[in-house]
Amino acid sequence: MDLGLADSVCLVTGSTGGIGLATAELLRAEGATVVTTGRSGGDIQADLSQAGEPERVVAEAIAMHGRLDVLVNNVGYSEIRKLENVTDDDWQASFDINLMSAVRATRAALPGMRERGAGTIVNVSSTAAKRPSTGMPDYSVMKAALLSFSRLVADLYAKDGIRCNAVTPGPTATQAWLAEGGLADQQGEREEVLAKVASGRPLGRLAEPEEIAAVIAFLCSPRTSYVTGAAWSADGGTVPIII
Repeated sequence: MDLGLADSVCLVTGSTGGIGLATAELLRAEGATVVTTGRSGGDIQADLSQAGEPERVVAEAIAMHGRLDVLVNNVGYSEIRKLENVTDDDWQASFDINLMSAVRATRAALPGMRERGAGTIVNVSSTAAKRPSTGMPDYSVMKAALLSFSRLVADLYAKDGIRCNAVTPGPTATQAWLAEGGLADQQGEREEVLAKVASGRPLGRLAEPEEIAAVIAFLCSPRTSYVTGAAWSADGGTVPIII
């Protein structure tokens, strides 16, 4: 399917690996111009947990290509820890990377989108936003706040031709889970943990980054021109939809 993204200018944060990289690659395959960013690479190198950096990245992307049609707020980070052990500094760090990075980037992108009367924003949240993960308490809370922020932006700027949606992935086979010292290792023996996590999904496995990217790219595209304020689950059936 042609998603109609040819000639679109897209910024994907946290796009040097995992879901972000898969999204950037898919958008490029659809003909979009994509700006990538990460702490140690990408077209623009930045630490988006720092105030001013998301704004700088958006400004540089616009300076490079003259406009920004699509913003994908993908960057995020989590560790396994108990609620009672999460310090004030931990909460603040999670707030800055998992929520404020998206708030700041969105705030910077909105004026140009409003001026043109068009724009698309996709926020990568988590299934933990809908049903909190007891092992990732701060991450769960921030990703839930990101869902609320997505709905807020959708409601406020629909009249300006701007759509804003969220995606809520389940555990995905990226380095966040698979790398040495990653989320699986933090919970025990890696293969046992991964097998347990996979068995907890109705589909019986972790997602592949490309599967999440496909949902993100679809929401970025004109094919979903009547979709805004939504939170699309891509979690292998983990969190049931309540009707």
